[in-house]
Parts: sequence; C-alpha cells; structure tokens
Amino acid sequence: MNAVIPLEIETPCIKVCVVDPETGFCIGCGRTRDEIAGWLDYRPSERHQIMQTLPERVATLTLRKRRKGGRRGRLGE
Repeated sequence: MNAVIPLEIETPCIKVCVVDPETGFCIGCGRTRDEIAGWLDYRPSERHQIMQTLPERVATLTLRKRRKGGRRGRLGE
C-alpha cells in the first residue's frame, strides 16, 4: 500500500481571516476572496506573483484605517 504524501503549498495565511469591506482584501494576508478560494488551484508561479503584491496591500489597509479606540474614541473626536 502506498502512503499518500501531503503536498506542501506555500500560503500567506496567518489565520486572521477577515475581509475588509472597502478594499476586498483579507486584513490578515491581503488576498481577495477569489484568491483565497482558488489558492490550491493556482500554479506555483501564480501564487508567487500574488504573494509579491501582498505586503503592499496589507500596508495600504493599515494606512487607510484610523484607530477609533482609546481616548479619542471615548471622547468622540
């Protein structure tokens, strides 16, 4: 009987799966819903190409959001 060896597929997932409604990017990894859904079907070169864009996407997400907690949030500023 042959053993099935699981295939290692590189993924940017950090298990923080929340899609930002404004951009459509996951706040954890930066991928879109379509990219997440099709990840296993992509060729390694396609996954690599997407992964090259993710740091900029995630950085853009954090720059677009303003903190609403803390003193400013309590005072409604």
